Amino acid sequence: MSIKNIDVSSRQMTCLTGVPSGFDAHILKELALLKWNEDRNEGPVQLVHISLDEQRLSSLASHLLFFAPDLDVLQLSGWDCLPYDRISPSCAISGHRMVTLGRLVPRSGIANSPQTPKILLTTINAAVQRLPSRKLVFSGVKCLLPGQEINMKELIDWLNGHGYERVSTVSYPGHFAPRGGILDLFSPNEENPVRLDFFGNRLESIRTFDAERQCTISRLSRLEIIPMSEVNLNEEGIERFRSGYREIFKVAGRDERLYDAVSAGHRSPGIEHWLPLFYENMETLFNYLGHVIVTFEEETEAAITARFKQITDHYQARLDHKARDLWSQPYRPLPPHTLYLDQKEWKRILSDHPKFCLSSSEIPVRPGLPFINMGATCGQPFTIERLSRKTSLFEAVASRIRKIIEAREKKIAIACRSQMSRDRMSDFLVEYKFENIKIVENWPQMKDLPIGPVYLVIIDLKTGFESEDIVFITEQDIFGEHRPYLEKRSKKSIDFLKDVSVLSSGDLVVHIDHGIGRFEGLYEINAAGARHDCLALLYAEGGKLYLPVENIELLSRYGSDMADVPLDKLGNVAWQTRRTRLKERIHKMAGELIKVAAARKLLTATPLIPPDGLFKEFCARFSFEETEDQKTAIDAVLDDLSSGRPMDRLICGDVGFGKTEIAVRSAFVAAMAGCQIAVIVPTTLLARQHFQTFSERFSGLPIKIGQMTRFTNLKDMSTLKKDMKDGTVDIVIGTHGLLGKSVVFHNLGLVIIDEEQHFGVVHKERLKQFRSDLHILTLTATPIPRTLQLALSGIRELSIIATPPQGRLSVQTFLTPFDPVTLREALLREQSRGGQTLYVCPRIADIKEVEEFLSGYVPEVSVTVAHSHVSANDLENRMIAFYEGRFDVLLSTTIIESGLDISTANTLIVHRADMFGLAQLYQIRGRVGRSRTRACAILTLPPGHRPSAVAEKRLKALQCLDTPGAGFMLASHDLDIRGAGNLLGEEQS
Repeated sequence: MSIKNIDVSSRQMTCLTGVPSGFDAHILKELALLKWNEDRNEGPVQLVHISLDEQRLSSLASHLLFFAPDLDVLQLSGWDCLPYDRISPSCAISGHRMVTLGRLVPRSGIANSPQTPKILLTTINAAVQRLPSRKLVFSGVKCLLPGQEINMKELIDWLNGHGYERVSTVSYPGHFAPRGGILDLFSPNEENPVRLDFFGNRLESIRTFDAERQCTISRLSRLEIIPMSEVNLNEEGIERFRSGYREIFKVAGRDERLYDAVSAGHRSPGIEHWLPLFYENMETLFNYLGHVIVTFEEETEAAITARFKQITDHYQARLDHKARDLWSQPYRPLPPHTLYLDQKEWKRILSDHPKFCLSSSEIPVRPGLPFINMGATCGQPFTIERLSRKTSLFEAVASRIRKIIEAREKKIAIACRSQMSRDRMSDFLVEYKFENIKIVENWPQMKDLPIGPVYLVIIDLKTGFESEDIVFITEQDIFGEHRPYLEKRSKKSIDFLKDVSVLSSGDLVVHIDHGIGRFEGLYEINAAGARHDCLALLYAEGGKLYLPVENIELLSRYGSDMADVPLDKLGNVAWQTRRTRLKERIHKMAGELIKVAAARKLLTATPLIPPDGLFKEFCARFSFEETEDQKTAIDAVLDDLSSGRPMDRLICGDVGFGKTEIAVRSAFVAAMAGCQIAVIVPTTLLARQHFQTFSERFSGLPIKIGQMTRFTNLKDMSTLKKDMKDGTVDIVIGTHGLLGKSVVFHNLGLVIIDEEQHFGVVHKERLKQFRSDLHILTLTATPIPRTLQLALSGIRELSIIATPPQGRLSVQTFLTPFDPVTLREALLREQSRGGQTLYVCPRIADIKEVEEFLSGYVPEVSVTVAHSHVSANDLENRMIAFYEGRFDVLLSTTIIESGLDISTANTLIVHRADMFGLAQLYQIRGRVGRSRTRACAILTLPPGHRPSAVAEKRLKALQCLDTPGAGFMLASHDLDIRGAGNLLGEEQS
């Protein structure tokens, strides 16, 4: 396939038609190579492709990695906030933009010498946004060398002025942490954070280190620090902002929050929306690029027009809103042309570049472009087989592949989403007697290979396609809709203290040999001629212990309540005496625990073994990619079910981390073995959601599923109980009513308890009365202390899912007094990006007040109300309507706390947050951010109201627990505070 006959000198739009998903990357590669061969010395980039949105940009970047692994591909994302917003772009977006812009500027050490053609992938939002001058942005980039004289205070001021955040422990790009003569920082252009070791003003060494273990990785001979933000808060920038602000808005500047904050050198939220005031002139993206080929996608022109209209609408909305803004400081927006291109300027810029549109439309192919005519695409070739109850999906796939191989006209490739998917597909092919299977890493390897084998590749294509010499079949063609796959994240340890980042200066810790001490920070110690990174621990009477970071496992957290805790004295026998007494108590308890464990081991149960082929096909219906922790937990549950002993396993995983899928697969194994399954949940809404999930996953299988809640009428309830008794129903999903004495099962084999923290001991004791050989699977994000201690003690089996799903972002959490302006902006922001909002009140009595606020102040959004006093039919209808997107806001009580999965809900507002518990707030916050969209949680307090000390501590703790997977840490804190209770008794809960 060649495109050498395309005239790139033409400034007219050329439409390349019939381009299937994925193959557009191949065309971009060919165009970039063509440009490179024609004019090798012009500009840092040969081709710029403008995508419709960020999702499309990420997908195309992964496709280019497959089709053109040798090309240098850059990505420039737009700000992930609305025009004229009150919030700033996320640190990740800002840092990545600065790295990309840096590579577009021909500076030594930042822009690489071009060895291969560069392709820049960007979005409409990024392309129409003005950028700071290249010279001004990067003239202050810091280049550091060992042995250099550097004033540490001036370096810290530079970091503050360029968007870095001062923290106690460096974990993410944009963080820095001074520690005496050591400065840790994480520049966005580095893979790992770096540690600068100063002796006075002399920089002794530059070392990269592991953010989790804090151990040195390597030494650097040079470090360049890139700004984290496009806003430069140096003296010149601040003075230019002050004069520009006064001139444009005709105000003196007094009592203006933004003006005062910038004048003091502080970075106010949303400061980027006044970016032009910090620079003498602004540039466009094409000033950075020079002469390039520009490529578009279908519908780009309409999307660009919509973007310009959105900018104008938001600007006008700010002007209109300023007149009636009675609650907060007025928002003074800059005119759109200062921050964004207008449509006229956009067209003028594009007229100077050759342009190509990649279109999938099936229209006649232009003469001279025969390579695009690739025939019909595969579309969704296995839709009928997936829906059929008679045809085996895998047999249909095998039959189709054999036909293509036997024709020997084209190569066949199966595109898998990940290495795990590829391995699973390889096992399937081997099972169906395919012997010639080849794994191919990229397109250049594949294009010269012969026809005959089945080639397996890793590329996340939306649909398959067929060219003149190859047929691509994708996983989505076979299994249906799936969620986008991203690279796996590094898995953090969930042990209590193997990560220094969980410690802050002043925390109490317990050393296994020396007792209670206070953590002071990280220091570098020179011992025996070698340097070591050590944790400094303070003990009584000024005693100090320096513990090397590689021995951090000797420490454990003391607890969260640190008031009046005496420190131990180094070398004193008091700690050893306390340890000896504690060992004696443990020995006594151990005898009882051994009896409990032995009695459990003596019980037997019928082994439940999954049917191999059918189970693989059932697992393949899962529309996500399993995380490593999730896969480990699934394997552990399958081992328990097949062991011949009753299972009693606790699955502890954060909200939205895939616990339900473990329940679904265990239910499948039990049901196919002829056992009944009871799924017990705390709320009717969660029961309804699980019923839908189970029904979808078990569709086409001979499994009958029932639902028992307060919504179930008496007639249906009576029929359901009869079916449960005679074994007609295989899976029953319900609330506490399933534990009633009138409920009788024919052959109950597995009980799944979701959101375990909502059930008391009475409920759990009722489970033991069903059968002694019952399998029990417990799911929770924040287990109660007794349950967690039983698991940690080994009395119950424990599986922890600590790895976030692919693409999961942490929820931005804000604590603020009730501010109508802020809440209005949050609601309209979510509505404008096509999402939904959850508005949660602590009491039903608060609903009316909030409802009046929404109808009076934000009439643009549609609202539905849900709480326990709403009738069963109305509540179900309202929830269905919200699930289907017919309402923008769900105003409710904590009825939505447990397990609800609404992927489009990405904003949460909590009314009177001080009236909620920590675990409760954590669970509620887990209802948003369950897709790849950055979610926002706003916790409000009454204006002028100061929460109690306990409530304030709780709310601050929630803000700190902002990383995915923090539920286990929260439960650990709860265990520290409350204790485990009586593990062997039955009166504790």
